[in-house]
Amino acid sequence: MELTPKRKIVLGLQHTVAMFGATVLVPLLTGLNPSVALITAGLGTLVFHLVTGGMVPVFLGSSFAFIAPIVAAQKAGFSLAAVGGGVVAAGAVYLLFALFVLAVGSQRVRDLFPPVVTGPVIVVIGLTLAPVAVDMAKKDWLLALVTLAAAIVAAVFFHGLFKMLPVLTGVTVGYLTALLLGRVDTAPIAEADWFGLPPFVAPSFEWGAILLIAPVALVTVMEHIGDILTSGRVVGKDFFEKPGLHRTLTGDGLATMLAGFLGGPPNTTYSENTGVLAVTRVYDPSVLRIGAVFAILLGLSPKLAAILQTLPPGVLGGISILLFGMIASIGIRTLAEAEIDFTHSRNLIVVSLILVLGLGGAVADLGTLKVAGAEVPLKVTGMSLAALVGILVNLLLPREIDVS
Repeated sequence: MELTPKRKIVLGLQHTVAMFGATVLVPLLTGLNPSVALITAGLGTLVFHLVTGGMVPVFLGSSFAFIAPIVAAQKAGFSLAAVGGGVVAAGAVYLLFALFVLAVGSQRVRDLFPPVVTGPVIVVIGLTLAPVAVDMAKKDWLLALVTLAAAIVAAVFFHGLFKMLPVLTGVTVGYLTALLLGRVDTAPIAEADWFGLPPFVAPSFEWGAILLIAPVALVTVMEHIGDILTSGRVVGKDFFEKPGLHRTLTGDGLATMLAGFLGGPPNTTYSENTGVLAVTRVYDPSVLRIGAVFAILLGLSPKLAAILQTLPPGVLGGISILLFGMIASIGIRTLAEAEIDFTHSRNLIVVSLILVLGLGGAVADLGTLKVAGAEVPLKVTGMSLAALVGILVNLLLPREIDVS
């Protein structure tokens, strides 16, 4: 079906809805401004698409990985401006990794991520988000189930444009149901202005805040690689080859640096929007750019942002169950399409370790670093630890081992 401009606009809005909850949650938990976060997410996504030649259907939003160090920096007495300086430095770490990839070649990086590693890592990405979806859904299971059912019906039984809008359909039905049941506080919508500039904060560069925040980028770079691989699997293209991993890392890094200069949280590639791609099968990157424009407009319009901020957790939880499950399913598809031979014990071992460490909440505690009077824990956790272990075990185990 042809994607007319009107259809692209609606599809873009759907991506904005998918990223909204997580993008505003990070600043709400760290003391940053949610409207600034929306604007920097939109601008960062546009920067990413510019750097990557508009080839990669990716949306960038607030990174959860930086919540703890940002909070720690403020507890240590650093201002929001100093936090911004740390965010800028984190973006610079991405650029260093991009130079490394450019020097050694993306093929060498790809060799570290064969399907036996990427498949279970993608499963972990989806399933580690599962508790977030369930925690939101259990706050109102009725709304969650109504939202989920509406999205499933749209994806399976609708035709034409509406078949490509299961997320927007589910959220709309869930929100209208919540309004009918009196479970939405509309006062913030009525009180909000139609237009207003949020308080941007220029960065200041202080070594203490930089050392607290920037090193986390070492973890999120791994997340970036996993998400780019996932997006490639969904779309059926090799983004490591074209536009190149060094370009996607550069785009992510520049987007994060831009966020730091404006007082927003660090950006990262969003699995929520990858889930939307998997559900709708509409992979046109221009749709993501339209979604980015909507995010910017939301950041500039307190009233429009208030509408989305009044979405009940049950509605967000219901749609997240579908999106996060789709991501995990893509990982299973990756293993199936690669025809991984599970009669070989080395493959069973690699996959098993990734799944258990990633889903079991394993932590590699590397001690603490004392910065500006605050002790910062140095840990590798979750998906990052699972991916690192999977890579190492896959490289070290001989190919000859099998069950027989």
